Amino acid sequence: MSAKFIGPGSKVYRNYHPGLNARKCDDRGQFLPDDAPPPPRAEKVPNDWNPYHNRLEFELADFLFTHAEMSAKKIDMLLEIWAASLLESGGQPLFMNHVDLYGVIDSTRVGNVRWENFTIQYAGEERNNDPAPWMSDVYDVWFRDPREVIHNILANSGFTDELDYVPYREYDASNDQRRWQDFMSGDWAWEQADRILGDDPTTGGATLVPVILGSDKTTVSVATGQTDYYPLYLSIGNVRNTVRRAHRNAVVLIGFLAMPKTTREHASTPAFRRFKRQLFHSSLTRILHSLCRPMKVPETVLFGDNYYRRVIYALAAYIADYEEQVLLSCIVRNWCPKCLAHRDNLDKNALRRSREHCDTVIKEFELCKLWETYGIVGDIVPFTNDFPRADIHQMLSPDILHQLIKGGFKDHLVDWVERYLVHIHGKSEVEKILDDIDRRIAAVAPFTGLRRFPQGRHFKQWTGNDSKGLMKVYIAAIEGHVPKDVVRTFRAFLEFCYLVRRNVITEQTLTEIDDALSRFHRFREVFRNAGVIETFSLPWQHAMKHYPYLIRQFGAPNGLCSSITESKHVKAVKRPYRHTNRFKALGQMILINQRLDKLTAARADFQQHGMLNGTCLSKAFEVLADEGDEQTASYEEDAGDTLDDPMAINAHVFVTTTNHSTLERARAKNVGALAAELGVPEIPTILCRFLHSQLHPTDTRNPEDIPLYECPFFDGKIRVYNSACSTFFAPSDLSGTHGMRREYIRSCPMWRNEGPRYDCVFVVTDPQADGMRGLDVARILCFFSFKYQGTLFPCTVVHWFDRIGDGPDTATGMWIVRPSRRTHNLRNIAIIHIDTIYRAAHLIPVYSSHNIDPRGIKPHHSYDTFHSFYVNKYADHHTFEITF
Repeated sequence: MSAKFIGPGSKVYRNYHPGLNARKCDDRGQFLPDDAPPPPRAEKVPNDWNPYHNRLEFELADFLFTHAEMSAKKIDMLLEIWAASLLESGGQPLFMNHVDLYGVIDSTRVGNVRWENFTIQYAGEERNNDPAPWMSDVYDVWFRDPREVIHNILANSGFTDELDYVPYREYDASNDQRRWQDFMSGDWAWEQADRILGDDPTTGGATLVPVILGSDKTTVSVATGQTDYYPLYLSIGNVRNTVRRAHRNAVVLIGFLAMPKTTREHASTPAFRRFKRQLFHSSLTRILHSLCRPMKVPETVLFGDNYYRRVIYALAAYIADYEEQVLLSCIVRNWCPKCLAHRDNLDKNALRRSREHCDTVIKEFELCKLWETYGIVGDIVPFTNDFPRADIHQMLSPDILHQLIKGGFKDHLVDWVERYLVHIHGKSEVEKILDDIDRRIAAVAPFTGLRRFPQGRHFKQWTGNDSKGLMKVYIAAIEGHVPKDVVRTFRAFLEFCYLVRRNVITEQTLTEIDDALSRFHRFREVFRNAGVIETFSLPWQHAMKHYPYLIRQFGAPNGLCSSITESKHVKAVKRPYRHTNRFKALGQMILINQRLDKLTAARADFQQHGMLNGTCLSKAFEVLADEGDEQTASYEEDAGDTLDDPMAINAHVFVTTTNHSTLERARAKNVGALAAELGVPEIPTILCRFLHSQLHPTDTRNPEDIPLYECPFFDGKIRVYNSACSTFFAPSDLSGTHGMRREYIRSCPMWRNEGPRYDCVFVVTDPQADGMRGLDVARILCFFSFKYQGTLFPCTVVHWFDRIGDGPDTATGMWIVRPSRRTHNLRNIAIIHIDTIYRAAHLIPVYSSHNIDPRGIKPHHSYDTFHSFYVNKYADHHTFEITF
């Protein structure tokens, strides 16, 4: 067994699997020495842009098709205008028309995994002379060879440093505690490697490639009739979670499954339901057929580092919501697909389901017994039975989005609160309470990435992002209207959600997860005791019991969440559908996806050969790469950015020049004008003491006690900024492939023509202390910079907050702060260096302690109106990790 330290400081070490250890080999599968150089890569002529004539032609094709998503008609219009502008000079546009452009894209050779199809038809007996229509229908299934798709992923040089080639177990060097992160850190990969070697010792030295699948029906059009598609996606467990979540083409569309429909008369018949289930499983078996042999005998595959390795595949995980899990595991609805707990008492401890157990009881019992006692649909053969070492019950992964966010939070807890209020107060009175809760939600101050609910939470079309946004502010909005145990129920549930969403989960984290789950089960009894609900035997909440085990098996759940496949729906299904003419749209969607894949592969190939260095349109691509979410009744205030930069720092803040340069030009130019603008006449004095602290960092005296005559005086020019940019390591949130995230901290007199916005921040005041004991909260009144004796000082004027109490509030789990005051009730104002700022903080009023009607309060009034606030640890996952 090999072990080595990873990362800076030798703080973490890994034990690597000794058998399937990804040895390098030649193209014939013969192992090479460890220090052997890679085979020479076929050099590309610097100007070989084939099938494009030059870089501009490729950049334009990629821009028009991938980023602008321009229709054929608009492409023709643009090219005609371009051609007209070149008539006098005798020039021609890069493409003649959309046919010319599409033809060049279609002739791209890299990334070309062709689409195939097969048909399925009912082959059973017709029980009468009038067969149901579905029995004679022919069902088309379109797919791409998953083996070729995996080859493309492994050969992608952009993934070379983002792949885990060998199963490993990771430990904290300070205490030898186990850590789980990416898929290959889980027990499944290690145990699968042991099993493969046990079955065939000649596989030693091979590379295990775990196959991850995902499927989910999605609706692309309701207004013009219900139009649904059934996409199937594929990824591999070697790809790290941050890459899979960052939508870097590590999740690939490999098929469109058939969706049988029939008349109302036959839709609910057992025969039709059975046919739909078996059609699904038979389709998966056919699509994945090419992987069956290399699951037993390794094949030689070229990787992105230009080495060959012997690869052996295994069906590892399946990303699916509960309805899909029921179909996949061939169980009865309302039963658990992971364990044998009875549907009437799901929280009772029970054995895990397995392929062996299922096969045994199917042989022993009648279908009725299987249905009633074991929750098994015994007349369906799951697709995993056709593949070695595959067990669908083991493959089903945790699903944070549907099990926790949409299921446990929105569909259960939020609904229970409303039913509880109706039960206690009656229908007429509860409307006033719910209106007050909505006003509280709407009055929350803005924050980067926080979803806004201008009308509260009462709207019809809920998305997953809406539910995530409500989770961040709901607990403070209901406090005072519900008993403390209801608040504690939400706290325990939210803490469970945020803990399992972490990018790295340790043994200590698993202990905290178990504690949060125990508290949730204890406090949720308040709803049953009040008569609001009768049973907690709910599959979505029951699934929480399996998270600790699944984390040990598969690593951090954020790499296997259905939010990944739902995001892929937008790019692979919904956007392509919008660009079809709606007639036999599937064929057009497949062609669009094929062209997108070819452009992506071409870009990767050109980048690999250093042909896309420099600018051209690359900066514009970064801006246009991702469109915003579809418009709903809520919206994100300020989304922040993901960065693909390497993780070199934990946090860094710098002032930024905004696009609103006219606003910045109108702001103060000297210290006296700044004091007048902020209404803080003591600014010149505070600045003198700030300068003294910067020039004499070893002076331990309280700045207030330092005589002014000892402090340097400054009355020169200053520059005021409306925002600062904070870059920090936050892999648990939406971030770049290296876990880096960037957010903007605002301090401006007018934000989006609605009112002033002065954000709050965390300031590092004690680097040796943990959590909130090492951080203070301050509100930014102004960012400015000035030069003194040739040194530039970027700094900020802040209004401090004081912590209330020695720990977090026992009900909500959040620290409480209030604006700090000095003698004579003066605001506690200071000037601090911008380097002491960690990142932005979000505060929510403690509504229950104020006799203030939030009816007329706007979000930008929140920090000025209320006098005590929760430090919102649920604002994002990084905040949750630092505000304990």
